[in-house]
Amino acid sequence: MVTLKEIAEICNVSATTVSNVINGKAKTSEATKKRIMDVVRETGYNPNYMAKGLRVKRTRTIAIIAEDLAQFTSPPIIENIMAYCEERQYRATVYNLRLYDRWSDTWYNNEDEYKSVFEPVLRDVLSAQVDGIIYLAGHCRVIKSFGDDFSIPVVMCYALSDSSKIPSVVIDDENSAWEMVTHLIKAGHKRIGFVGGRVENTHTIERLKGYQRALYENGILFDPSLVYYGRWDRESGAEGAAKLLTQGVTAIFAISDRMAGGVYDYLYEEGIAVKEKIAVAGFDNEAISQFFRPALTTTELPLAEIGKKAAELILNSLEKKDGEKIRYSEPYVIKLPCTLQDRQSV
Repeated sequence: MVTLKEIAEICNVSATTVSNVINGKAKTSEATKKRIMDVVRETGYNPNYMAKGLRVKRTRTIAIIAEDLAQFTSPPIIENIMAYCEERQYRATVYNLRLYDRWSDTWYNNEDEYKSVFEPVLRDVLSAQVDGIIYLAGHCRVIKSFGDDFSIPVVMCYALSDSSKIPSVVIDDENSAWEMVTHLIKAGHKRIGFVGGRVENTHTIERLKGYQRALYENGILFDPSLVYYGRWDRESGAEGAAKLLTQGVTAIFAISDRMAGGVYDYLYEEGIAVKEKIAVAGFDNEAISQFFRPALTTTELPLAEIGKKAAELILNSLEKKDGEKIRYSEPYVIKLPCTLQDRQSV
């Protein structure tokens, strides 16, 4: 690891000057500041921000590290984080990792690829002397990028943390799926197909739990043959519909609107009328869902509320009178409920 002294030698300045530039205290030229920060980035120098007393001032700035702005969930969450921060006279800056744009969905289990993008961004964030970080995931899973002794407050948004010191704000997948499947059962359906995402995905696992619980509470035996695991895309929705129709289902619960679109595609090709012959329900309430014909019954995600709650948590932590981070006795997870949008497909 390169040292602060070595950075100073490369830049032909004192170690004190390097330290002051990194910590925003330097009274030196912009050219010198730029040269030092360029070398810091090029060498991968990672100052010890855990050292007590290194941070000497507040910037009233929050960093939002987003896995990908192109994910449909990201813009409304970010908009509401920024709006809430502005209300409390904080600034929010956005760092886009572009993980899906770079590698689609192939990076999930590639820790080296992930770190190659995340770690340089984290260094930039810490160099900017932000007061706190909100990490916004593209899909819900456990994030292990921040240790228990991380120097500044962190909140996980649309993601979970394994640390009792880092709170998480997520949607209530299980209860929201339970509500939708209960709605289908009340409409008279007993053989309800489930089109899920990848089997190991947190959203799939939790929504399947809600599906199973709704069946159990209504005295319907769970049938594994009515579950299809897909890829969250339109094509896998069509593939799931093709399989499930051979099992005699009267309703299909696709746990994303995009997969529900694939279900519609297959039913249209087969001449099967949605609602009249088979009910279809989705999840997410993406903008396109209300333009399906018939309009899709789905579940709206509380994205605005997630953003506001994440911002509230981190600012409340920063403004504790004793200046200490809020500590939790166990992983602290806030689950926000979704809202069923009853349209014409059931």
